[in-house]
Amino acid sequence: MAIGGDLMTQPKARTTPRAAAASEPSASQQIDARIQSLDDWRGETLARIRSLIHQVDPAVVETWKWRGVPVWEHDGILCTGETYKAAVKLTFAKGAALPDPKGLFNASLEGNTRRAIDLHEGETINATAFKALIRAAIARNRAAKPPAAAARAKASQRSA
Repeated sequence: MAIGGDLMTQPKARTTPRAAAASEPSASQQIDARIQSLDDWRGETLARIRSLIHQVDPAVVETWKWRGVPVWEHDGILCTGETYKAAVKLTFAKGAALPDPKGLFNASLEGNTRRAIDLHEGETINATAFKALIRAAIARNRAAKPPAAAARAKASQRSA
């Protein structure tokens, strides 16, 4: 339709940040897609690690950070699951403070905070020891939580 010689156009629809977020896949869906896209030992390894984490903590929160890194959280970051050509790297945010009696940590050993486990093709992880690390990471995150935040979290769990 012409008005005064100009074409009347509809304004372009804008997507609000909330609507854009609603249309994006969830972190769990993105992790599923990552596992499926890795049609080799890395996908199998990442799926196994994810399963072990969920066995220890069914309430774990999966997030997707840093442009494509699966992250598992409970009162803070537990660990990340990065995939590289030759390794699946599980980085524990506060790994230096965690007991590791079975010696699973084999990477990022020089820092004061993080520790990592690099898994290579053909390697398996000691499931019992890995689950113990996850439990220790959860306990460490809970202990580091400010008392007021811990009380609020407990109150919300009771009311749920």
